[in-house]
Amino acid sequence: MIKSVRISRVLWGLLLALASASALAQELRIGLQEDPDTLDPQRARTYVSRIVFTSLCDKLVDVDDKLHFVPQLAKSWSWSADNKTLTFKLRDDVLFQDGTKFDAAAAKANFDREMTIPESMRKSEIKSIASVAAPDSSTLVLTLKHPDATLLAALSDRAGMMLSPASFQGKPVDAVAQHPVCSGPYKFVERVQNDRIVLQKFKRYYDAKDYHFDRVVFMPIPDSTVRLSNLRAGSLNMLERLNPADVPQVKKDASLTFAPVNGLGFQEMFFNVDNGPMAQKSPFKDPRVRKALELSIDRNAINQVVGNGIFPPAGQPFPPASPYFNAKFDPPARDVAKAKALLKQAGLTPPVKGTLSFGNTTTSSAIAQMIQAMASEAGFDLSLQPMEYAAMLSQTRQGNFQVALEGWSGRVDPDGNLALFVECGASFNDGHYCNADVDKLLKAARENPDEAQRKALYDQAQEILTKDDPYVYLYYQPWPFVLQKKVVGFTPSPDGMIRLKGVHFAQ
Repeated sequence: MIKSVRISRVLWGLLLALASASALAQELRIGLQEDPDTLDPQRARTYVSRIVFTSLCDKLVDVDDKLHFVPQLAKSWSWSADNKTLTFKLRDDVLFQDGTKFDAAAAKANFDREMTIPESMRKSEIKSIASVAAPDSSTLVLTLKHPDATLLAALSDRAGMMLSPASFQGKPVDAVAQHPVCSGPYKFVERVQNDRIVLQKFKRYYDAKDYHFDRVVFMPIPDSTVRLSNLRAGSLNMLERLNPADVPQVKKDASLTFAPVNGLGFQEMFFNVDNGPMAQKSPFKDPRVRKALELSIDRNAINQVVGNGIFPPAGQPFPPASPYFNAKFDPPARDVAKAKALLKQAGLTPPVKGTLSFGNTTTSSAIAQMIQAMASEAGFDLSLQPMEYAAMLSQTRQGNFQVALEGWSGRVDPDGNLALFVECGASFNDGHYCNADVDKLLKAARENPDEAQRKALYDQAQEILTKDDPYVYLYYQPWPFVLQKKVVGFTPSPDGMIRLKGVHFAQ
């Protein structure tokens, strides 16, 4: 089955490459490492869905390549003196892709939906909001329960993406994902699961003159070799997350442009601590066993063997460029003897059996195999469970896992790299780790605008998390993009998004 899929990909690529140049002149084709989970920004949780949404759905605010907040649907914003009221002044020239007008009432409807539907993944990101008001068509007022230094960052991502109310009001919750209607530069045409997502230029977009492609096609191709072959054959114009092993040859290829950037996120290994029956039967419910597995891993080896030197080892959720980074929490060196001692303390006799779930991409598979081999030397017997990435996330959410590999694209504000995963009941806390002391510290950090004081609070939280080990950070996530030479005007951003404003084919 896998071979037939690869062959069909190659044939598809060759057919596209042979198509007439004029027919494809204004179509940009982007190769993704995975298929997005859902095309509903209020329910989605994958990195690749964020890439698609960047072309499909405008947000209240955006970030530039220096990670400064900049206007998008909001022209400006201001805080009250007590930092408990955030007021936006909105653009008055924005249409949704169904032709209806974007205004404050439409924005309020979006907040009402993401704050109330049971399936919302945005609830924990905007839980500080007490009420939303639209006093006039161009003014949106968010009243908070308490000061929230993280809110603007959340609204520069999916929590701030605006859907046409006509696309969800009075309709089943799944209706949005079937045909999302936003206000971005490209509108939805079709989605063929695990094959393609097609967008078409929205000619009534307020900034349409700066978007030069008639169509944008996103193609999920998990096999990095096939993805790169399609780029070279001309059936792709761009790909994200180049396999690190291919970096040297891409740099030597005069027909390609290598465009890497250091990201804000990380690759992690996380444990099912208390989510359902599988957690209760898992040896990893014991923090000593979780620590033993961490100590069996050589992050430097992963960096050199799989990362080709571009996967810097991580021991915390904040990258070195962040003001919240603390070298005290650098990753521990591999210590097989200590790992064995911890298993003995936990009363376990090797081999200690467990399962490791991961997305079936080239890079994740290689990392999982290395972890399996290294862990076996410490007394673990890990069974590998590869699956399609969105399917894996569905399984982890339901508690059907023991240990899983997951990537996080990173957020501008440190809260977005930590609280979403470790707070009790948080949206992405699939392992159901819960520690009241950690929650108290993270809440205090969210409510404090002073950077130094926030850092001290995050340091205290990390002291606890280092002992509990619900997550093991493996490396900081780089974003290695590759483009055909004819694609010009693209600037990679540390948030890993593909922004197409000004991007075009060279003449």
